[in-house]
Amino acid sequence: MGIFLNSIAPFEAYREAVSDPYFVDKSLLLTELIPAFGKKNRYFCITRPRRFGKSVMANMVAAFFGKGADSSSVFRHLSIAKDKCCLEHLNMHQVIYIDFSRIPENCSQYQAYISRISQGIKDELLQSYPELEINRDKAVWDIFLQIFLETKDKFIFVMDEWDTVFHLPFILGDNQKEYLLFLKNLLKDQVYVEFAYMTGVLPITKYSSGSELNMFLEYDMATKKKFSQYFGFLDWEVDELFKRYQSKKENPGITREALRSWYDGYCTAKGDKIYNPRSVVCALSDDELANYWTSSGPYDEIFYYIRHNIKAVRDDLVLMVSGEGIKANIRSYAAASMELGTKDEIYSAMVVYGLLTYRNGKVYIPNKELMGQFNELLMSKESLGYVYRLAKESEKMLEATLAGNIKTMAEILKFAHDTESPIFSYNNEIELSAVVNLVYLAARDTYHVEREDKAGEGYVDFIFYPEDKEDTAIILELKVDSTPEAAIMQIKEKRYVLRLKGKLGETPKYTGKILAVGISYDRKTKEHFCKVEELLLDG
Repeated sequence: MGIFLNSIAPFEAYREAVSDPYFVDKSLLLTELIPAFGKKNRYFCITRPRRFGKSVMANMVAAFFGKGADSSSVFRHLSIAKDKCCLEHLNMHQVIYIDFSRIPENCSQYQAYISRISQGIKDELLQSYPELEINRDKAVWDIFLQIFLETKDKFIFVMDEWDTVFHLPFILGDNQKEYLLFLKNLLKDQVYVEFAYMTGVLPITKYSSGSELNMFLEYDMATKKKFSQYFGFLDWEVDELFKRYQSKKENPGITREALRSWYDGYCTAKGDKIYNPRSVVCALSDDELANYWTSSGPYDEIFYYIRHNIKAVRDDLVLMVSGEGIKANIRSYAAASMELGTKDEIYSAMVVYGLLTYRNGKVYIPNKELMGQFNELLMSKESLGYVYRLAKESEKMLEATLAGNIKTMAEILKFAHDTESPIFSYNNEIELSAVVNLVYLAARDTYHVEREDKAGEGYVDFIFYPEDKEDTAIILELKVDSTPEAAIMQIKEKRYVLRLKGKLGETPKYTGKILAVGISYDRKTKEHFCKVEELLLDG
């Protein structure tokens, strides 16, 4: 055993994962892999956004099949233990495990990077088969073939982060081609390959248009149903985790609904909504809702994908931050492009990387965790033009609303309407909602903003829930070709204020002021009208 051949490292990593109090058992994935062993279609590539459990599952596969360690102490407690046929494969295979994200110390050249892998595998094969006369100067695939011909031993290849080379700054285009040729020679049509399991973020479709990697069956989140339940947390799995959390915390600070709002929203091709697993586990462990998906510069990461065609997407950004979906033709191969020109290419890349989710032909910002990053983007990038300018006005809009300054509110809305965007034609209340959401963007720093929330006897356009229960809450209703008075009357008649009392198990009722805000737009006169009125919670 060593670093690559029957390494105990995947077992140790998976054992640690299983011991976590918020571990979710996905071991039944193994039942879908074994039937492919030794078959023509024995090459699987699973692509998912980062933090969706790819490495955990790669470790599981290597730990279950590999001979490096007796892993029965772990797997006998998991769902896979009920499948006797699968247990026949437990620790019975030669496994080559490669984590492509590992690089040599001070590595600055492709040859040093790939030699660590090829020479490392050679060394371990020579140590494990001392009885064979193996020439170490042979290519690693020729050594594998010799071992098979003389011993009939086959190998399972488990490869994590296959696309690392496309992110390393010192690996250029020609090196990338060499790398693809390395994988082809190592794996394609090789009789010693019993099964190949590969993971990454980037799709291989972009690179296998010829013959390099076209032997792989590729399974992504947006378009392929198979394996969708094994990556990310399903709703019922988060229910179980939340029960564990409640049993561990004397005074839990997170509600189940808040967990859903923050981390749910991704969608599989099968139609299941799934949660970002790392974020859920971190939130429950820390007893705090926060952005765990990325550690630094999140809005710069989003900006990376839109920077080449800002004008094409900025109107869409306004709609998406207000909760609307944007029609898109998702093509996963576009994620590998260095310059994303069209909207479909931009949105395809953002779906692949988990910045957007895709369902029913449209892309959406999936949840509050990512919504916060988009908000930061809108508030920080001057190149977004009118979107940036209006986002900066949002601080004034909130101040004016809390002060009941309806003149300033109307002036800011007029300023918004006078920009160059076609969104501000206000053909319907959705467009008006998008604009209002933008000019109140800064409110998200101190408010949890819900749009079209079920409240009282109907659906309210916006409710601003203050983070501090003693601060002012806001109920906002919009009208086109009507009056702000009619909007406030609807707030009263539909008893939207009851929503601030909270439901059973939700946050307690608010103790601060409650403002009813009515905003209307007259398409004939092109004027905005506003009204602010204080409400009583029990009124």
